[in-house]
Parts: sequence; structure tokens; C-alpha cells
Amino acid sequence: MRFILMVKVAIILFLPVSLYAQRVNEDSAFIVNNYTKIERMIPMRDGVRLFTSIYFPKEQNEKYPFLLERTPYSCAPYGEKKVPGRWLGPNRLLMHEKYIFVYQDVRGRYKSEGSFDEMTPAKEVKKSKKDTDESSDTFDTIEWLLKNVANNNGKVGIAGISYPGFYASASLPDAHPAIKAVSPQAPVTDEFIGDDAYHNGAFFLLDNFDFTNYFQGTRIDSGKDYKDVFQSERPDAYSFFKTMEPLTKTNGNLYFDNKAQIWNEYLAHDTYDDYWKARNIRTHLKNIKPAVLVVGGWFDAEDMFGSLHTYEAIKKQSPATDLRLVMGPWTHGEWFGVKQFGFPTLNFESQNQYYHEQIETKFFNYYLKHKGDFKLPAATVFETGTNQWKHYNSWPPANAVSKKMYLSGKQKLSQTSDMQSFDEYISDPANPVPYTNGVYSGRNNNYMVEDQRFSASRPDVLVYETDTLTKDITVTGRLKIDMFISTTGTDADIIVKLIDVLPDHEPGFQTSYKMNGVRQTHEYQLAGVQRLQRAEVFRCKFRNSYEKPEPLVPGQITEIKFEMNEIAHTFKKGHRLMVQVQSSWFPLVDLNPQKFTDIPTCSENDFQKATIRLYHNSSVTLPVTE
Repeated sequence: MRFILMVKVAIILFLPVSLYAQRVNEDSAFIVNNYTKIERMIPMRDGVRLFTSIYFPKEQNEKYPFLLERTPYSCAPYGEKKVPGRWLGPNRLLMHEKYIFVYQDVRGRYKSEGSFDEMTPAKEVKKSKKDTDESSDTFDTIEWLLKNVANNNGKVGIAGISYPGFYASASLPDAHPAIKAVSPQAPVTDEFIGDDAYHNGAFFLLDNFDFTNYFQGTRIDSGKDYKDVFQSERPDAYSFFKTMEPLTKTNGNLYFDNKAQIWNEYLAHDTYDDYWKARNIRTHLKNIKPAVLVVGGWFDAEDMFGSLHTYEAIKKQSPATDLRLVMGPWTHGEWFGVKQFGFPTLNFESQNQYYHEQIETKFFNYYLKHKGDFKLPAATVFETGTNQWKHYNSWPPANAVSKKMYLSGKQKLSQTSDMQSFDEYISDPANPVPYTNGVYSGRNNNYMVEDQRFSASRPDVLVYETDTLTKDITVTGRLKIDMFISTTGTDADIIVKLIDVLPDHEPGFQTSYKMNGVRQTHEYQLAGVQRLQRAEVFRCKFRNSYEKPEPLVPGQITEIKFEMNEIAHTFKKGHRLMVQVQSSWFPLVDLNPQKFTDIPTCSENDFQKATIRLYHNSSVTLPVTE
């Protein structure tokens, strides 16, 4: 899910119960003692009013900049006497630095007026006051704040994670001149190509089914909350969604029942048509004036694409912008919290304090208060494997050398190819490859680093690996996939996974923590673990165009080329590199019937088995740095 519950996650799940209660009391007390809260309905140019909560310092001996977050997820708590149960702003340090913190419900959400539009399309030409978008709403909000909130210094910063990250990005085109610093963090950016809704044309079923149920619910309690579209219980998501396919069943009377506009839009627009193109903010990120800090996580299951491609779009279209990228060892929005989660097969120290102290706080202090300095290079990325921060003057690194690894015979990942030979497997929609090992009611967020031995043993998963590495190999940059396949069907999904295979003698580790006053201890064995580093799906009918899908010709060898998000990882000496290839990733991704058809409207009879051949001139190109 997007950043709906991240505040609760950050302050509850990252802390023991006793420490959580202590921090909540400390933060709330600090806000009450140091800030005054007011609530206002701020008018936009077309007359629509947006609900806005404003917290300004009680001390009036200096002028303060604004830090604004615009959100579709509520600027609660509502009521001028009520304050949040956590810090104000992007992190606790900034709250203590003293800013004027502003939260706003966007159009049509919670207590704001107007109609909500999913990923509001940007309008570069506005002919009248009725032509509004998120840039104009941000502009009008800032105009009002500058004129009506006393003791401000005339400077504005904007930050947001996930959907609020989109609103941060959307403030950049034609930005108000008072905006000096913007930080889109895990921003939703291009939902068909690589963010929440679709990846390379393949629909992300599990996340969107759950998200839309909440997000498209009915507004209740005078706009303070939403009621889900439907109620359902499921102990096992894999089994639940198997009975849910095909997608037409999701609009049955037990589920969306055509009551969820966004769900219907997602299914109606299953190609990269004008609906999606209008919602791609990347094309509007030109001539950007404010300083920009883009933040993301290497283990972000929702919007890693958004972080990396927002940075790329600004760099290419607005080269004069004061622009930086930070990519850390985080899941979606995890950097917001006091500390990080642990991973069952990955153990490293939390990097949140470093990020808060040395990057985020310095960024806003420098550009909004002229305090201190901010000398970060173009890219600051956490390199897994060596578990250290690396700094680069360009991203991806200019010194990366492309190394092509072929999926060759005898399950080898090597530097030689054979166009004539192949491996094959039967892909059966009735028995899809699960995306995770185990039974989960919702999405297992750890699947991004999960041990892949559960899938390697399946007959419908092909496995290729190197010999044991004799030296470290560091891969830093975007991965390029070039598959040569044939199938007995007329469509197929190709999922490619890059994996770090740990040695059989790899030592494990132990974690210990208190839960409800009881000490819990877990031991994790790492010997032989096949740790996922990066994975992506591609729906083959889009191989030539996302706008105009084409069927595969049964039995004909076809080239499937696509890119996977960047990586910054060192495969250590004694490890092995592995690539797995499969044709389902369920229920993370909806089932491909393996027949060229309109998948959101297809019937159960359209699903068929297919024999898929992968030829040994298929390759994965790795950007290797010294």
C-alpha cells in the first residue's frame, strides 16, 4: 500500500511499546508548549476551498519558513486543540529547529472541497481560473499563507512521501517563487510503466485491490474518515486471489461492484493510453527553479521507480536545477521513522539517524533558513553487500562498465551464449508461481529481499548461476534485460530476478527485542540463502509499444527487452550470482491468460497453459564499477 499508514508504522512498529508511549508524550508536549495550531479553509482560484492545518512557533523573535505537505491521506487530527501523536514535519529534528508546519487535504479528500482526481493531470496552459492542477493549488495555497500567516520569512519548503511525494513533484512546474526547496520522496510518478498500478503493462493486483478498497470508500464523520467499499477476510492472499481471477470477478457484488471509480479506471485503461500519459508527471519536470532532494529506498515495493525516474527526468529536462538523489536501504517510506525494520535475511544498522541529521535537516535548513551548508554530491546511495554509503558526482556512475551475462546451457550464468539451444517450462495459470514463501493475508513487505530457494525448486522456474566468485563484483546502475523466448501461447509474462547466493558456510545472526514486555529472540540461518536483489515483470504483448499491444506468434522466437530499476550492490567473493526466470508472480501481479486478449474483461475459458522456451542467447547486462 502507499503511504497511508506510514505514520503509525513509523512510531509504533519501529519502537517498543513503552518507548513509543514516551516519545508520543514528549512530541505532543513539545508541540503544545512551542506551537500554536490554527485550521483554515484556503480558497483556490476557482473558488474551491482546501482544509489546511497550520502550526506556527509561539516564539516570535525571528521569522520562520514554511514546510508544507499536501496529502490525500488526511491532515488529522482535526480540531485546533488537538495535536499529532508524533513530531511535526519530515523528522523530529526539524520540529525542534522551528518551522511553520502546514498540512493540507487535497481536493476532494477528507475535509477539503471539490472533486478528487487520481494523479491529477498537469496543465501547462491554463486559460481561465477553472483550469486548475496541483501546481496551481500549491501556488494559491502559498499565496494565502504568505499574506495571512504572520512572522514568516517568505520561503517555502515542500516534502511528501509516496502519494504526498507526487504532490511535492507536482508543485515544481511553474512553481511559486517562494518555493525554495522541494523533496519528493518515493513519489508516485508513472503508474503504468513502473509505479503502483502497472509495471511494464502487468497489473499489480494485490496492492491495488487492497488500496482501492480503502481509498475509494465513502466519506464519513464530516470528512474525517472513510468507510471501506467492502468488507472481506482472507487468511491466505494466494488462495483468495486464485478464486478472484479473472479480474471481472472483482466487480462482483461482494467486492467493488462498480462503486470504485479508480478501480474501474485502472481496468479500463490497460494500455499506455492518454489516461496514463496525462498522469505522467515526468514530462512536466522542466525548467525547475527550487532546489530538489529526491529520496527513495532500495527495498521500496511501491515507488522505487518513482524516485529514480523523477531524478532522471529533472536531470535530463532541467540540467541547471540544484538537484540531488538519495537512495538508502529502506522499504517504502521507512526513512520517516525513528529507526528501520529488520529483514529476516538481511542484517545492518539503521541508517535513519544519519539521513535525518546529515541530509534532510541540513537540506531544509540551508535553503530555507540559510543555516549551515549543504554540500552533498549529485547522488548519495547506500551500497548493500558492503553496507556503506557511497557518493557519486553523477548518477548512474560514469565509470560503470557494462558486463553482459548470458543465460546459457547447464543452468550457467556466463559470458558465452548459444543461440541454438534453449530451456523450457510449462507455465500454468492454475498453478502460478507465488511471489513469496509462506501464507500471508496481505503483502509480505520483505519479498524484496526474500530467500528465493522456494521458487528455485519449481519446474516452472528456470535457474542460472555463476561459479563461486573469486573476487568482489560491485553492480551500480540500471539493469538491462534481453530475453529471447518462444511460446505456444499468444501472450506471456516474463519475470526476471537477480539474486545473490550466499555461501553454504555463511554465519547467521540473532535479533532480540521486547514485545508487550516479553523478550523475543530470533535466530536467522543464512547458509545458502538466495537473497533477492532486484526483480521485474514484463508483459510481452507490449514488447514493441505500450500503446499498441501485439500478440506473440506461437513457436516464433521473439526478443523481449526491458530495463530493471537501478541497483547498488556488491556480490562478495565466495558468493554466486543467480538469475531466475518465470512467467507468473502471484498474486502480486495478476494472471496472464497467455492468450492475446483484453485481460480485465477476459473469461475463465481464456486462461491456458503454455510451454515457454528461453534461448541461451538471452542475457542480463550489469553495470559493474570498481
